[in-house]
Amino acid sequence: MQTSPQELKSIVSEGLLSFPITDFDKNGDFRESTYIERLEWLAPYGATALFAAGGTGEFFSLAADEYSKVINAAVKTCAGKVPILAGAGGPTRTAIAYAKEAQRLGAHGVLLMPHYLTEASEEGIADHVEQVCKALDVGVIFYNRANSRLGPDSLERLADRCPNLIGFKDGVGDIEHMVKVRRRMGDRFSYLGGLPTAEVYAAAYKALGVPVYSSAVFNFIPKTAMDFYRAIAAEDHATVGKLIDDFFLPYLEIRNRRAGYAVSIVKAGARLVGHDAGPVRAPLTDLNDSELADLDSLIKKLGPQ
Repeated sequence: MQTSPQELKSIVSEGLLSFPITDFDKNGDFRESTYIERLEWLAPYGATALFAAGGTGEFFSLAADEYSKVINAAVKTCAGKVPILAGAGGPTRTAIAYAKEAQRLGAHGVLLMPHYLTEASEEGIADHVEQVCKALDVGVIFYNRANSRLGPDSLERLADRCPNLIGFKDGVGDIEHMVKVRRRMGDRFSYLGGLPTAEVYAAAYKALGVPVYSSAVFNFIPKTAMDFYRAIAAEDHATVGKLIDDFFLPYLEIRNRRAGYAVSIVKAGARLVGHDAGPVRAPLTDLNDSELADLDSLIKKLGPQ
């Protein structure tokens, strides 16, 4: 039975979300068997929803047939366990094709990611979002990131025209803009924190009225990711501060060494904890041996997951 947009809004309005990485074999081809095993491992930890073929899942590198396999595997594996939202993006007609395929396969909703490369006016981006929303019955979350950004005026108009536009996920980190959007739109949207390594910003976003965020590190330290989320929710500043100091800040130091490492370091972490997802695809690059050793040391300090 299809999840209604309002049901989806309720689902993503609380709890921790995450983007499972996508498994590739040594030749770089999609490896369904270990992807299914990954989802079976992660599902019981308590994430509210998982975004299949999202940014951390390398949506941008998937061919159309691979995308279908990823979404199908995620929906079937997680049925009755955790809702699956599908990433979709690229040019308008491409984004519509991916989003409609995700809906056909039973995804609970769609995260609309950037249209890529070309710069566009806010009016053009809003038209892009509207066309995708009107092609679907399921709920859509707009990902405000990179060259795909919308302000309160555009979002208000879209909210009137597109009842199934139910969420706003911020990957920019402009606090003034986020306050304006949150104050203007009120409870019309569900709001999600979507900056890379969102834990570092979680306390600030919670104070803005955005208590939900997506965790990339959930892919390899799911217990710690859930512990951190609960500490944020409970305003347990001691636990939050300790994990920020002992893990997240040193983790950021590794992540920031190269462009694209926000994805690469997550795959490296999964490999180090015994859930290898294979290499990243070009144009991303994998961590080197020294960086792997640094990350391994950080993970081991956290203890069993």
